[in-house]
Amino acid sequence: MKIKNINPVELELDDSNVKSSILPRKVTIEMEDNVVGEIGVSWEDLNKKELKETGETVVYGEVQITDYPNPLIEQRADPYIYKHVDGYYYFTASYPLYDRIILRRSKSIQGLIDAEEVEIWHKHEKGIMSEHIWAPEIHFIDNQWYIHFAAGERDDVWAIRPYVIECTGKNPLDGEWVEKGQVNTSFQSFSLDATTFKHQGERYLVWAQKVKEDTISNLYISKMENPWTLKGEQVLLATPEYDWEQQGFYVNEGPAFVNKNGRVYISYSASATDDRYCMGLLYADENSDLLDPRSWTKSSKPVMESNHYEFGPGHNSFTIDEFGGDVLVYHARPYKEIEGNPLYDHNRHARVQQLLWKKDGFPYFSSPGMRLENTTLKAKAILKVKKDRVVN
Repeated sequence: MKIKNINPVELELDDSNVKSSILPRKVTIEMEDNVVGEIGVSWEDLNKKELKETGETVVYGEVQITDYPNPLIEQRADPYIYKHVDGYYYFTASYPLYDRIILRRSKSIQGLIDAEEVEIWHKHEKGIMSEHIWAPEIHFIDNQWYIHFAAGERDDVWAIRPYVIECTGKNPLDGEWVEKGQVNTSFQSFSLDATTFKHQGERYLVWAQKVKEDTISNLYISKMENPWTLKGEQVLLATPEYDWEQQGFYVNEGPAFVNKNGRVYISYSASATDDRYCMGLLYADENSDLLDPRSWTKSSKPVMESNHYEFGPGHNSFTIDEFGGDVLVYHARPYKEIEGNPLYDHNRHARVQQLLWKKDGFPYFSSPGMRLENTTLKAKAILKVKKDRVVN
């Protein structure tokens, strides 16, 4: 997409004795169709002398367009990237053999490509958690690491249930992981893709679970007592009601949470896991009761679907780049035709691209593989000293 405009930054200062660090690390860019985004910027040196003498100065900067490799990591479906306070990006995803949980970490998103991949947990030889280790997510909750994932069992490989493991070590790649057990959903059936988030002091879990003899996959939401235990009511959040959610299978799964512009959003994936796989969106006012189904609205159309280059985009997560801009993480295949069960075609690759926003506050997912074009436009910051301040 082409950048049409870079919104100038205006700062009013209390004192002219300032440093370049007061300048923002990102600026707002505008594109066609009322789409905006946030992008990192490298500012030129601040003219402190001009600011001192005149009380005003202008600083220009180069916007930092990150050209992420596409794909980022091959054969890693259901990708999840979490940026921690230690400055590292932590990456996990479904491993092609569906027999282990892996982690990578790097100081940059691009660095995850060549980062060492560590197996931190392996499936059981029998019983629960012995087959189909799927869709791990890593979270840092109350100063401890947790991974939510789904797993079946050897005697019934489709008895998929949600499980949690915990690590109290500082570095989750070399710390000891302890099994906390199965999440206590209120009924037992095929269940996967659990994600957790904290909102206004409460922790929630959203997950996919099948009903009607395992033929329909719905999304449910509940509050949590701790990272592996649900409390209170468990509410039906969404069911596949539109035609594009019912292609091959009736599916709502792979939820991911983001909170911005006064709303909470949950993206999710729909339909069979071939080229018909696509992404939908739920949203609610950030101050509403998230356990009240009436708080939520579902988009009537998919927000991301296959194009001529990437097929079956879905099972996304959200992260931020090094400047704090929003990034969409998802998987897709480089081809349409698949032989056999698409779950065992392992060329769903992990991909990333900038997440944009519309001026009405809603996320704009664009098309898979979207890239920002390089621009000659400059970022601009106007700095002024407050008129009631005396410049020394």
